[in-house]
Amino acid sequence: MTQMPTPDRPLNIGTRGSLLALAQAHETRDRLAAAHNLSQDCFAIVPIKTTGDRVQDRALRELGGKGLFTKEIEEALLAGTIDIAVHSMKDMPVLQPAGLVLDTWLPREDVRDAFVALGPRGIADLPQAAVVGTSSLRRRAQLLARRPDLQVVEFRGNLQTRMRKLEEGVASATFLAMAGLNRLEMQVGQTPISPDEMLPAVAQGAIGIERRTDDARIAGMLAAIHDGATEQQMIPERAFLATLDGSCETPIAALADIDGSHLRLRGEILRPDGSEVISGEREGHVDQGADLGVDLARELLAKAGPHFFDER
Repeated sequence: MTQMPTPDRPLNIGTRGSLLALAQAHETRDRLAAAHNLSQDCFAIVPIKTTGDRVQDRALRELGGKGLFTKEIEEALLAGTIDIAVHSMKDMPVLQPAGLVLDTWLPREDVRDAFVALGPRGIADLPQAAVVGTSSLRRRAQLLARRPDLQVVEFRGNLQTRMRKLEEGVASATFLAMAGLNRLEMQVGQTPISPDEMLPAVAQGAIGIERRTDDARIAGMLAAIHDGATEQQMIPERAFLATLDGSCETPIAALADIDGSHLRLRGEILRPDGSEVISGEREGHVDQGADLGVDLARELLAKAGPHFFDER
């Protein structure tokens, strides 16, 4: 029988310290407590500051892009300071460090992006040459592909910081993830954007839980809260990302839709300036998810050609 945590020996949950990250850690705690009939004081939330959190005055791509919101948390997990790590899946590199595995997902939230502005209600409503703030390379490229007249500026910081920048007139609009707004139960005048209009980031809206590979006790506990439907979406989306990952640093979007046993995977790659968009899709059985993700990525790479990723 799996040895359960107690208030004296709690299960330590590692997370970033933002309001959203803490909300995701609390959701994980609450699901584990309910699944195993434990009190909340059998769990301890351990906030960890990551490189991406510490450095706010530079664009993420200038910092290296990979693992900016995971490295320090994974180091704590390997060191045994924490027992599990809770991540926003869209922040996760496709490969985990040796000794760690990510094989538990919570039910996925709303996958859509949200348009947020004090006046306009959508991208089409923005005036000519309006300034839009975002730190997302994907959102920047998708926006410029539709509206090359717009000016896009770097927008880092938490939700409150971004909203203050809108109020101060630094930008006319920004984008957030609907999943984060829903988890924080926040209303900021957001307008959801259909995936047909703006395909979301790989794994957007999903929470993943990472553990040590050899920790059978934790594996047994996590199995009780694992969501199989989310796993069916993560497999093709992350296979798509993994196949592209070694080839380029470029804006990438993908979404897997599941209807019974039927899978539809849409994906796209873009030039950072939005001047070119290469997109495609695959359909098949959910059991083919990984193969469909790899195949779609290879098709887009072939369509793009060898010079697509050259800097302009």
